[in-house]
Amino acid sequence: MKVLAFVASAFLFASPLFADAKIGEAAPSFEVKDANGKDQKLADYKGKWVVLEWFNKDCPFVKKHYGSQNMQKLQKDFTAKNVVWLTVNSSAKGKQGYADASQALKDASERGAAPTAILLDADGKVGKAYGAKTTPHMFIINPEQKVVYAGAIDDNDSSDPKVIEKSKNYVSAALTEGLAGKPITTASSRAYGCGVKYN
Repeated sequence: MKVLAFVASAFLFASPLFADAKIGEAAPSFEVKDANGKDQKLADYKGKWVVLEWFNKDCPFVKKHYGSQNMQKLQKDFTAKNVVWLTVNSSAKGKQGYADASQALKDASERGAAPTAILLDADGKVGKAYGAKTTPHMFIINPEQKVVYAGAIDDNDSSDPKVIEKSKNYVSAALTEGLAGKPITTASSRAYGCGVKYN
Protein backbone atom coordinates (compact mmCIF):
# COMPACT_ATOMS: atom_id res chain seq x y z
CA MET A 1 0.00 0.00 0.00
CA LYS A 2 2.87 2.37 0.80
CA VAL A 3 4.34 1.79 -2.67
CA LEU A 4 0.99 2.52 -4.32
CA ALA A 5 0.58 5.66 -2.26
CA PHE A 6 4.02 6.85 -3.34
CA VAL A 7 3.27 6.20 -7.01
CA ALA A 8 -0.03 8.06 -6.76
CA SER A 9 1.68 10.96 -5.01
CA ALA A 10 4.41 11.12 -7.64
CA PHE A 11 1.79 11.19 -10.39
CA LEU A 12 -0.42 13.86 -8.89
CA PHE A 13 2.31 16.08 -7.50
CA ALA A 14 5.19 15.48 -9.86
CA SER A 15 8.69 16.75 -9.31
CA PRO A 16 10.80 17.88 -12.28
CA LEU A 17 13.02 14.95 -11.24
CA PHE A 18 10.52 12.68 -13.01
CA ALA A 19 10.25 14.83 -16.15
CA ASP A 20 11.88 13.99 -19.45
CA ALA A 21 12.46 17.70 -20.16
CA LYS A 22 15.56 18.58 -18.15
CA ILE A 23 16.55 22.04 -16.98
CA GLY A 24 19.40 23.43 -19.05
CA GLU A 25 19.03 20.82 -21.78
CA ALA A 26 17.44 20.99 -25.22
CA ALA A 27 13.65 21.04 -25.11
CA PRO A 28 12.06 17.96 -26.72
CA SER A 29 11.06 18.79 -30.28
CA PHE A 30 7.48 18.31 -31.40
CA GLU A 31 5.12 18.73 -34.32
CA VAL A 32 1.41 18.71 -33.58
CA LYS A 33 -1.82 20.23 -34.91
CA ASP A 34 -3.36 23.14 -33.09
CA ALA A 35 -7.09 23.82 -32.69
CA ASN A 36 -7.06 25.89 -35.90
CA GLY A 37 -5.63 22.98 -37.88
CA LYS A 38 -2.17 24.52 -38.18
CA ASP A 39 1.01 22.49 -37.71
CA GLN A 40 2.89 23.68 -34.65
CA LYS A 41 6.61 22.89 -34.49
CA LEU A 42 8.82 23.91 -31.62
CA ALA A 43 11.64 24.47 -34.14
CA ASP A 44 9.62 27.27 -35.76
CA TYR A 45 9.92 29.30 -32.56
CA LYS A 46 13.69 29.27 -32.26
CA GLY A 47 14.80 32.72 -31.17
CA LYS A 48 11.70 33.27 -29.05
CA TRP A 49 10.71 32.54 -25.48
CA VAL A 50 8.10 29.77 -25.33
CA VAL A 51 5.73 28.72 -22.55
CA LEU A 52 4.04 25.32 -22.53
CA GLU A 53 0.97 25.14 -20.28
CA TRP A 54 -0.79 21.79 -19.72
CA PHE A 55 -4.55 22.23 -19.60
CA ASN A 56 -7.69 20.31 -18.59
CA LYS A 57 -10.83 22.46 -18.40
CA ASP A 58 -12.44 20.16 -15.80
CA CYS A 59 -9.53 20.16 -13.35
CA PRO A 60 -10.19 22.26 -10.22
CA PHE A 61 -6.61 23.51 -10.20
CA VAL A 62 -6.98 24.73 -13.79
CA LYS A 63 -10.32 26.30 -12.85
CA LYS A 64 -8.53 28.09 -10.00
CA HIS A 65 -6.27 29.93 -12.43
CA TYR A 66 -8.81 30.49 -15.22
CA GLY A 67 -11.80 31.34 -13.04
CA SER A 68 -9.73 34.05 -11.37
CA GLN A 69 -8.40 35.28 -14.75
CA ASN A 70 -4.87 34.66 -13.45
CA MET A 71 -3.84 32.46 -16.39
CA GLN A 72 -5.40 34.75 -18.97
CA LYS A 73 -3.56 37.75 -17.52
CA LEU A 74 -0.24 35.91 -17.75
CA GLN A 75 -0.99 34.93 -21.34
CA LYS A 76 -1.88 38.48 -22.34
CA ASP A 77 0.98 40.13 -20.45
CA PHE A 78 3.68 37.92 -21.93
CA THR A 79 2.39 37.39 -25.48
CA ALA A 80 2.39 41.22 -25.62
CA LYS A 81 6.14 40.91 -24.97
CA ASN A 82 6.54 38.52 -27.93
CA VAL A 83 6.52 35.36 -25.80
CA VAL A 84 4.93 32.34 -27.52
CA TRP A 85 2.34 30.74 -25.23
CA LEU A 86 1.19 27.24 -26.15
CA THR A 87 -1.65 25.69 -24.19
CA VAL A 88 -1.45 21.89 -24.47
CA ASN A 89 -4.39 19.52 -24.01
CA SER A 90 -3.11 15.96 -23.60
CA SER A 91 -6.39 14.46 -22.37
CA ALA A 92 -7.14 11.32 -24.39
CA LYS A 93 -10.46 10.94 -26.17
CA GLY A 94 -13.06 9.74 -23.68
CA LYS A 95 -11.06 11.04 -20.71
CA GLN A 96 -11.72 14.07 -18.52
CA GLY A 97 -10.84 17.33 -20.24
CA TYR A 98 -10.71 15.98 -23.79
CA ALA A 99 -11.79 18.48 -26.44
CA ASP A 100 -11.81 18.37 -30.22
CA ALA A 101 -10.74 21.43 -32.19
CA SER A 102 -14.08 23.24 -32.23
CA GLN A 103 -14.70 22.59 -28.54
CA ALA A 104 -11.20 23.75 -27.61
CA LEU A 105 -11.69 27.02 -29.48
CA LYS A 106 -15.12 27.52 -27.93
CA ASP A 107 -13.79 26.86 -24.43
CA ALA A 108 -10.91 29.29 -24.95
CA SER A 109 -13.26 31.99 -26.22
CA GLU A 110 -15.63 31.57 -23.29
CA ARG A 111 -12.74 31.87 -20.83
CA GLY A 112 -11.14 34.84 -22.56
CA ALA A 113 -7.97 32.80 -22.94
CA ALA A 114 -5.20 34.33 -25.02
CA PRO A 115 -2.55 31.73 -25.87
CA THR A 116 -0.64 31.85 -29.13
CA ALA A 117 -2.14 28.43 -29.95
CA ILE A 118 -3.92 25.47 -28.39
CA LEU A 119 -2.12 22.21 -29.10
CA LEU A 120 -4.30 19.10 -29.45
CA ASP A 121 -2.22 16.26 -28.02
CA ALA A 122 -4.86 13.55 -27.49
CA ASP A 123 -2.31 10.81 -28.20
CA GLY A 124 -0.12 12.25 -25.44
CA LYS A 125 3.09 12.39 -27.47
CA VAL A 126 4.00 15.94 -26.52
CA GLY A 127 2.99 15.49 -22.89
CA LYS A 128 4.98 12.31 -22.49
CA ALA A 129 8.00 13.80 -24.27
CA TYR A 130 8.09 16.54 -21.64
CA GLY A 131 7.08 14.36 -18.73
CA ALA A 132 4.02 16.54 -18.09
CA LYS A 133 2.25 15.02 -15.10
CA THR A 134 -0.30 17.58 -13.96
CA THR A 135 -2.69 20.26 -15.10
CA PRO A 136 -1.39 22.84 -14.99
CA HIS A 137 2.24 21.81 -15.53
CA MET A 138 4.38 24.63 -16.86
CA PHE A 139 7.57 24.65 -18.93
CA ILE A 140 9.55 27.65 -20.17
CA ILE A 141 11.91 27.35 -23.13
CA ASN A 142 14.47 30.03 -23.93
CA PRO A 143 15.36 31.36 -27.41
CA GLU A 144 18.11 28.72 -27.73
CA GLN A 145 15.35 26.14 -27.18
CA LYS A 146 16.61 24.94 -23.82
CA VAL A 147 14.32 24.26 -20.90
CA VAL A 148 14.87 26.93 -18.26
CA TYR A 149 11.86 26.32 -16.01
CA ALA A 150 9.70 23.29 -15.24
CA GLY A 151 7.08 22.88 -12.56
CA ALA A 152 4.14 24.64 -10.96
CA ILE A 153 2.65 27.96 -11.93
CA ASP A 154 3.13 29.19 -8.36
CA ASP A 155 4.04 28.16 -4.83
CA ASN A 156 0.55 27.41 -3.44
CA ASP A 157 -0.99 24.01 -4.23
CA SER A 158 -4.45 24.89 -2.93
CA SER A 159 -7.30 24.81 -5.47
CA ASP A 160 -8.79 27.91 -3.81
CA PRO A 161 -8.37 30.99 -6.03
CA LYS A 162 -8.28 33.22 -2.95
CA VAL A 163 -4.66 32.20 -2.36
CA ILE A 164 -3.42 33.51 -5.73
CA GLU A 165 -2.92 37.09 -4.59
CA LYS A 166 -0.45 35.99 -1.90
CA SER A 167 1.26 33.30 -3.97
CA LYS A 168 4.64 33.60 -5.67
CA ASN A 169 4.14 33.12 -9.40
CA TYR A 170 7.14 31.15 -10.63
CA VAL A 171 6.23 31.50 -14.31
CA SER A 172 5.91 35.27 -14.20
CA ALA A 173 9.13 35.59 -12.21
CA ALA A 174 11.09 33.32 -14.56
CA LEU A 175 9.88 35.05 -17.70
CA THR A 176 10.51 38.49 -16.27
CA GLU A 177 14.07 37.52 -15.32
CA GLY A 178 14.72 35.73 -18.59
CA LEU A 179 13.43 38.57 -20.77
CA ALA A 180 15.66 40.96 -18.84
CA GLY A 181 18.69 38.76 -19.49
CA LYS A 182 18.99 37.77 -15.84
CA PRO A 183 19.55 34.27 -14.42
CA ILE A 184 16.32 32.52 -13.45
CA THR A 185 16.19 32.32 -9.68
CA THR A 186 13.75 29.40 -9.44
CA ALA A 187 14.29 27.01 -12.36
CA SER A 188 12.19 24.13 -11.07
CA SER A 189 9.42 23.42 -8.59
CA ARG A 190 7.01 20.67 -7.68
CA ALA A 191 4.13 20.71 -10.15
CA TYR A 192 0.69 20.37 -8.59
CA GLY A 193 -2.76 19.68 -9.97
CA CYS A 194 -4.78 16.88 -11.53
CA GLY A 195 -2.94 14.04 -13.23
CA VAL A 196 -2.81 14.41 -17.02
CA LYS A 197 -5.46 12.08 -18.49
CA TYR A 198 -3.33 10.02 -20.85
CA ASN A 199 -4.53 6.76 -22.38
